[in-house]
Amino acid sequence: MAFLKQTALSNSKQPAALIIGAGPAGLTAALELLRKTDILPIVIEAENQPGGISKTLYYKGYRMDIGGHRFFSKSDKIMSWWTDILPLASCPARDDKRFGRKLPLSPNGPDPEYDDKVMLIRKRLSRILHNRTFFPYPLQPRFEIIRNLGYAKTAKIGLDYLRAAIFPIRPEKTLEDFLINRFGKELFVKFFKDYTEKVWGRTCAEIDASWGIQRIKGLSIASAVRHVFKEKEKDICQKDIETSLINFFLYPKYGPGQLWEEVTEKVEELGGVVIYGHRVEKLFSSNGGRRIKAGLIRDPRSGDAVLVKADYFLSSMPVKDLSSALEAGIISDKVARIAFNLPYRDFITVGVALSDSSFSFLRDNWIYIQEPDVRLGRIQLFHNWSPYLVPEDNRCMWLGCEYFATEGDQLWTTSNFGIFSFAVRELVKLGIIKSEKYAVDGMVARIRKAYPAYWGSYDHFEILRDEFDQIENLFLIGRNGMHRYNNQDHSMLAAMEAVKNITDGVSEKGNIWNVNSEESYHEHRRPKS
Repeated sequence: MAFLKQTALSNSKQPAALIIGAGPAGLTAALELLRKTDILPIVIEAENQPGGISKTLYYKGYRMDIGGHRFFSKSDKIMSWWTDILPLASCPARDDKRFGRKLPLSPNGPDPEYDDKVMLIRKRLSRILHNRTFFPYPLQPRFEIIRNLGYAKTAKIGLDYLRAAIFPIRPEKTLEDFLINRFGKELFVKFFKDYTEKVWGRTCAEIDASWGIQRIKGLSIASAVRHVFKEKEKDICQKDIETSLINFFLYPKYGPGQLWEEVTEKVEELGGVVIYGHRVEKLFSSNGGRRIKAGLIRDPRSGDAVLVKADYFLSSMPVKDLSSALEAGIISDKVARIAFNLPYRDFITVGVALSDSSFSFLRDNWIYIQEPDVRLGRIQLFHNWSPYLVPEDNRCMWLGCEYFATEGDQLWTTSNFGIFSFAVRELVKLGIIKSEKYAVDGMVARIRKAYPAYWGSYDHFEILRDEFDQIENLFLIGRNGMHRYNNQDHSMLAAMEAVKNITDGVSEKGNIWNVNSEESYHEHRRPKS
């Protein structure tokens, strides 16, 4: 990206917003600013494509979704926003036709067999693999579970759940407390403990309960029972269904990155600027540190840098990195230490193309691996998310084997070939494929800081938040920008709230932080001095 263009922008008389990160939060903010204000958004993205962890990776005609992104939200605004970019399909996808699935299709939308710019409507299925047996996820009181567990174990789980319901753990401090209170200890140990500890690399007793508040919310045995006996909603909105229990979700034909590529095009068509492969290296202040005035943007390949002035700054970069980028004196040493010690968990996904179709009866979007004898945490079945994620003339299975790591550890530093071979061996061990020879090709993707973590200095995050909020024209948005394990719709809503604050001239940031929060919980989490 030419620095001459950036320099011209920095000297523009038009009000400008420097947006750090071209993920869902950053691109949403950019498009909202263009639609609702005369402010010029300048989006700086370190990677070479948009979408953040919602991007789609490409490999020899295969497409990979990092972590799996269901396009579903309780917010009508978000659902409409998505379908304004990619309209709902009026016809079933290729595999839906083959299996005769009934879907709540749009009456006037495009046909995915002939149109690329389309949002598919997908039937949701995810399961748990435990003791080499499949169980539905979320767990629901069905006969197949009783049959697989046996009557004695089922009775023990039921009694344990009743005990937890009558005598819940109070106060609810850890993720272990949170899960036991909602599912009982026996069910927690069998179906939640192993997978969760793979994700975070530590025990559930070491993780703050706020992770459960963010990700699981209203899901419990009671809500699952109600869902079983409730008439299934045929409307894609599914307003009265707990998010983890939804029956359908939207999905771009070519994966989540397709939507964010379309958004980028709209941003640029409306006059906004998106710059890839550049980093915000430094942010400089004015008014005694209460406002940011400019950012130093560097191309790490050439070493060239330019100072870009702006009126507003919206950051979705990790808080740890943002703190390091701030000019000395903008935040206190105490807050800088909190930011420096914020923990993260990194992510590795291994794409495996299989010539073996003997397990093609698996209709799952993903499978949670609750098996202690493998490191594999979850399997994505990309061809079940969208049949268009694999080459058109290829009917083989396309899997994503998900591993959780910490940057620099043994798994993270293993070669791509070593990780690929390891993943294939674990697929064989689990019985997903019969032999390693069926793995015909694949790729490895490493994602840094994929999961903002809830331990260590996170205990003091409210202190950090309060001080960052004092910087009048700086708005923290997105998963890493807020150090909150948000879904993409929550990141988008936070960005929309930030834009609303800018248009209304509001410097108080509480409305941004209230997105995807349980106020009754956060009210009693007071900052520690």
